[in-house]
Amino acid sequence: MTSNNGMPFPTERGFGERNDIADRRVDALARDTILLVRERQMSTRESLVRSREETMDKRDNLAQEREHTLGTRESGVGDHERGMREAERLKRVLESHIVKLRQANEHLVITTVRTQAMAEQIQQARDRMGHMAHHDFLTDLPNRLLLKERLAQAIALAQRKGHRLAVLFIDLDRFKVINDSLGHAVGDQLLQEVGQRLLAAVRGSDTAGRQGGDEFVVLLTEVANERAVSELTDKMCKAIAEPYQLAGQVVHIGATIGISIYPDDGDDADTLIRNADVAMYHGKLDGRDRCSFYRPEMNLRAVERQRTEADLHRALDRGEFELYYQPKVNLHTGAITGSEALLRWTHPEQGAVAPARFIPVAEECGLIVPIGRWVLREACLQAQRWNLAGLRPGSVAVNISALEFRHTDFVAGLRAVLAESGLAPSSLELEITEGVLMRDVNASAAILHELKAIGVMLAIDDFGTGYSSLSYLNQFPIDVLKIDQSFVREIGASGGDGVIVGAVIAMGSSLGQRVVAEGVEEREQLQFLCARQCQEGQGYLFSRPLSAHGFAAFLTRPGAACLHC
Repeated sequence: MTSNNGMPFPTERGFGERNDIADRRVDALARDTILLVRERQMSTRESLVRSREETMDKRDNLAQEREHTLGTRESGVGDHERGMREAERLKRVLESHIVKLRQANEHLVITTVRTQAMAEQIQQARDRMGHMAHHDFLTDLPNRLLLKERLAQAIALAQRKGHRLAVLFIDLDRFKVINDSLGHAVGDQLLQEVGQRLLAAVRGSDTAGRQGGDEFVVLLTEVANERAVSELTDKMCKAIAEPYQLAGQVVHIGATIGISIYPDDGDDADTLIRNADVAMYHGKLDGRDRCSFYRPEMNLRAVERQRTEADLHRALDRGEFELYYQPKVNLHTGAITGSEALLRWTHPEQGAVAPARFIPVAEECGLIVPIGRWVLREACLQAQRWNLAGLRPGSVAVNISALEFRHTDFVAGLRAVLAESGLAPSSLELEITEGVLMRDVNASAAILHELKAIGVMLAIDDFGTGYSSLSYLNQFPIDVLKIDQSFVREIGASGGDGVIVGAVIAMGSSLGQRVVAEGVEEREQLQFLCARQCQEGQGYLFSRPLSAHGFAAFLTRPGAACLHC
């Protein structure tokens, strides 16, 4: 058979039986080529030649495949060698994977160990945070939150077993003086030491915690009676009263303790703590350094305090306050050198209210600042009225509280009062206690120098009752030292020799400061002061505090202050 172009198709016998499949592929390709040529109506010879060449190329490729098949059989040994090489390659790859797997496993172990360490650190941090949430940061004692939790648990247990328990509310006496005079760092050390002493004094089943500030609360579980509680509280008081070595100084403090008993004084934590606090407050009023059991009538005094605070808020608006003036006398000439303005309150229903009753309340609730402003303004206005009336009142002294002294607009307010009243600054004397000045020495010095620049006189009130270092006196522009009346009372008393009074007078003289003795009531005291060259005195021996009208009359009365050396 021949094709259209005259060339013979190859027969099955020409290629042999092994190439049947290849021949059929060629025949199919040829037929496809012919059909393709016909369908596209290719008329040029070049297309036919191209088709024939393609067919020949396919035939050559088939021949090459046959040769490759034969060559494969002959090269079996070469394939085995290649297989061995491939196996070696695979072995190396496998070994490499094993090394990487070992490294990954080691890394996983290290990561696991580190993760565990981090988990432990996180847990430790959580434990620390939990501890901090329930313990006081300064003393590490249980704080009020943990105290209430333990007290609630103790109440539940006591209720089931029929036991009694006691709550002690402890407030340190004279802590504020120490904190103000020696600094907050020493105060913190003192609180820490007190906390440790309380822990050593209580039983293992009890809880000692810090309520805040210088207040502590102790929970005594399973107490038999008030006598047993008194024995434990006496032990605590003695432990607290032992001397403290702080900042190179020996410090002494005391403690006032209020006690409430479950179930007599309350059946829940808040009530027991509140009633113990009330008992402590009454212990303070009765003289400090003592233990007081709660009694229901104590709440009447607590209610009275709240009523006093409410009445104080209205007293200024109602004009219920009045100033009295106690004369100050030159001990050598008997001349009146000035006066101290003293606040008095006449309640519309209760009448005269003692200063010791309402001034502490005013200080606690912050009303002492507006009340102090009123006192300063009224004293300056009254002193100027006396001056304009032709009297010679001398200087007027006004007590300045800690809150007033630290208030941001105190100096500006003083300037405004002096400008309004027209009083000469040198006629005004400001009395400030040691504790106020020593709270922050640098800040106090700055304020005092600012006041001194205005021209007012500056006095340290109740001098000698604090713990301040005398070296600071040189830093303050002080004009007057007022000896506290408690030292003056010792003059001539049983066992009292007036050594402190004499020392203060000598020191004031050496520093160029005027010394005023407060609380002079006996002629023996007056003679002692004159013998020690004390310049001025103030007390009942000369005059009680007088109203503004009474003081004016005292100024004009002949021989009003004739009691002198």
